[in-house]
Amino acid sequence: MMYPTHIYDLSFLNICNNFCDIGYNPAQQKPNCRSLCGNITVPFPFGIEEGCYAREQFYLNCTNETSSTLLLGYSFVVTEIDVENGLIKFIFPDIDEGSVVSVTRDDPGVFVDSGESVSLKWVVANLTCQDAQANRSGYACVSTNSNCIPVNTTNNGYVGYQCKCSNGFEGNPYVKNGCQDIDECKDPSKCHGMMCYNTIGSYNCTECPQKTVYDSTKLQCTSVKQQNVLVGIVIGVSSGLTVLLLSVSAIYLTRRWRRNIQKRMRRNYFRRNKGLLLEQLILTDVNATEKTKIFSLEELEKATNNFDSTRILGCGGHGTVYKGILSDQRVVAIKRSKIIEEGEINQFINEVAILSQINHRNIVKLFGCCLETEVPLLVYDFIPNGSLYEILHAESSNEFVLSWDSCLRIAAEAAGALCYLHSAASVSVFHRDVKSSNILLDSNYTAKVSDFGASRLVPIDQTHVVTNVQGTFGYLDPEYYHTGQLNDKSDVYSFGVVLLELLLRMDPIITTESGLKQNLSNYFLWEMKGRPISEIVAHQVLEEAYEEEINCVASLVEMCLRLQSDKRPTMKQVETALQFLRSKRVEINEANIGIDEERQTLLTKTNIGSIQLSSMDFGKKHRCASSQQSKKFYSLEEEFLSSAGLPR
Repeated sequence: MMYPTHIYDLSFLNICNNFCDIGYNPAQQKPNCRSLCGNITVPFPFGIEEGCYAREQFYLNCTNETSSTLLLGYSFVVTEIDVENGLIKFIFPDIDEGSVVSVTRDDPGVFVDSGESVSLKWVVANLTCQDAQANRSGYACVSTNSNCIPVNTTNNGYVGYQCKCSNGFEGNPYVKNGCQDIDECKDPSKCHGMMCYNTIGSYNCTECPQKTVYDSTKLQCTSVKQQNVLVGIVIGVSSGLTVLLLSVSAIYLTRRWRRNIQKRMRRNYFRRNKGLLLEQLILTDVNATEKTKIFSLEELEKATNNFDSTRILGCGGHGTVYKGILSDQRVVAIKRSKIIEEGEINQFINEVAILSQINHRNIVKLFGCCLETEVPLLVYDFIPNGSLYEILHAESSNEFVLSWDSCLRIAAEAAGALCYLHSAASVSVFHRDVKSSNILLDSNYTAKVSDFGASRLVPIDQTHVVTNVQGTFGYLDPEYYHTGQLNDKSDVYSFGVVLLELLLRMDPIITTESGLKQNLSNYFLWEMKGRPISEIVAHQVLEEAYEEEINCVASLVEMCLRLQSDKRPTMKQVETALQFLRSKRVEINEANIGIDEERQTLLTKTNIGSIQLSSMDFGKKHRCASSQQSKKFYSLEEEFLSSAGLPR
């Protein structure tokens, strides 16, 4: 907004002619004068304190330190004082609404409404420059490099003089050394690519020497070579930053592209693996819905640290098993199966749906699966104590050794689980890979049958199915191997090999003295023809088991290993026989304890205190020699053989 400008000589308020104006006193300023009133700067010759202004008319009243009032006949609110151009800006205070105020006495035709801003020129004194310079004590232009400037008006003609800094200087000409040199070289437009040298009140421009150029950033001439180096550095840094930016962008876009590709692949795998079908099967089964979950690949990658090799629990014929920790802190075993035929996907989905409903204390619980990979992932309950195979065939003698009691219990539990799969589930499940490494042991060494990767579902009214041969050599049913017909007796044969491992404590594939590989089952059947059982079984078994127990288990193994499947017992019969052995063992142990107590009483009465016989020694001594004990065994082998004839 442009303000109206009027010229008014403030010195007119002093009644004095043009030659006798002696009201201005440049020496009147005292040290440390306050120069701020609010946010308005009050420079000398004006002042807001006594002794800080050059004449009375230049005194301003600072009220509340937020505004200043210039006493000029009326009270005007000053907004700015410009000593360099000799201007003072102020506004009229609010007076009666609608009234006007005359600004000057000599120009009564100039009126300003209340509240309007006005800019007026002022002069130091009503003297000519020649007269003012003649009186040096009252001369206002006290700064060096300052000039006296006459002021004329259109109506009044000459009205007085002002002070102004000389060209090349700036500042306040009314105070000593107030006009300071201007450094024109700070303005890059002054010399236009030439070297600039500042002088007092002026400047010089010179061309740069040969092989040099003017550097506008350093404001000096630099060599062309140095300039080229700088240019090269700038270009190099710029190029490097550009390459870095492009690289980061490329990496980001590549990762984003890969994530999108992976998402599409996961969706495709989910559809191909019949994920929608499994979801539908789970939704239609209340029990499965509560316990079975379809995991995302991201969840399982996080649980296994991206399937890190240190998380591998074991590798088998059907895949690799990893240990994982889910977000709810459950510890699970995640099975990554090998490639399966696309035509088997539907059967796999059905198996998952069926197995998710199985709730047996001796079968590893299936928590769910992931269908976002080429081959679905299965998530099982984690079993901490490893497999039966690892304990039976541990290389170190310091490893945990299972007692014969524990072996019988584990065998009975595993047989019960297989019996449940064969006959008690809604659909018969043939395991097809029964072996000691697939019988896991939990924290209480309870048996848990695992790894259903080779399992087949069979309608309850069918006795067998024809399928591709799968299993582990050493455990594989010979009849199934040659005919491809899978039935429940195939699992019985494999379980017979597991019982054989418990008896002999040998691997299912052994190396003979001649260096040939041989099935443990063939070795056992051959040795049984020419040697007594006591020379074949493991030393620990001889130490802990009764002779009749060994004979019964050996007879059970022989029946399980028969070549013709229809001559083998069912898993129900095997479980019944093992449970019978366990119950009889408990009875015999209790009887032995009673005999030991009676024996100890007799020894005490006859004062034979130096003879100490443990119940274990007594039991070993009388296993086969005591006719009374043999009667208490109730012809165990005979009773076992009769139990094997129970119907399925």
